[in-house]
Amino acid sequence: MASDDSTGGRMDGKVALITGGASGIGRACGLRFAAEGASIVVADLNPDRAANVVDEINELGRPAVAVAVDTSSQEQNDAMADAAVDAFGRIDACVAAAGISHAGYVSREIDDQAGNDRFDRGDMFFIEKSLESWQRVIDVNLTGVMLTNQAVARKMAEGGGGAIVNISSIAGTNVLKGSADYCVSKAGVWMLTRCAALELSRYGIRVNAVGPGYIQTSMSGAVLGNERWVAARERETPMGRLGVPDDIANACLYLCSDEASFVTGEIIFPDGGVMAAGR
Repeated sequence: MASDDSTGGRMDGKVALITGGASGIGRACGLRFAAEGASIVVADLNPDRAANVVDEINELGRPAVAVAVDTSSQEQNDAMADAAVDAFGRIDACVAAAGISHAGYVSREIDDQAGNDRFDRGDMFFIEKSLESWQRVIDVNLTGVMLTNQAVARKMAEGGGGAIVNISSIAGTNVLKGSADYCVSKAGVWMLTRCAALELSRYGIRVNAVGPGYIQTSMSGAVLGNERWVAARERETPMGRLGVPDDIANACLYLCSDEASFVTGEIIFPDGGVMAAGR
């Protein structure tokens, strides 16, 4: 497919499936990939918000469909991959961005987050953490990514290859107090990425990860309204600011594009220098 004036062309003719695609990093990836010429499958637990993102993508002149999915379910991941192929014939790229910061997390708009961030949980600290809460975070953030990778890789293998990007975090390497479940899940995503990259290379499938730093998304929740918290995170970040979803989408775009055709099993940290500073 030839590029037109509305696209940059780095994803021309490609089909990209984005989980968690209705908000935050997932939404940014869908819009960014569409601007570069891709057709988009917006997969999310919230079908109404996914449909809104589809409308945004259509306004860019690109086709898109919304698919409802709970990524912690194997059956729903398989149905999601089937729906993508039914709509567009194949899957060329996938960003597994669906995730939660804690067991009670529900994605909302950034300005509607009161009481919805990890600092308000009753089981915040390790000794108080319930098995139910622990398991929910692992189910979504780690097992869900594995199931998405499996379902998408099967389709990519049939189609001759593709690129998968999994969203990890600086929390997969740096400990965040009160977030053992989240940190362990994101560390697992990084190791899962390496394992998948090794095993899927034979099918022409590349698998990489992106580890965001402190990003202004709905998952950051009410803390974005806490000036002391924001100032502390800005001081912790050598570049002196919080990131935005487009910072992550740009990294994902590179890893899914042909420019990264010899890159697999790697992780990029768009974090404003947090990892470089050893924090």
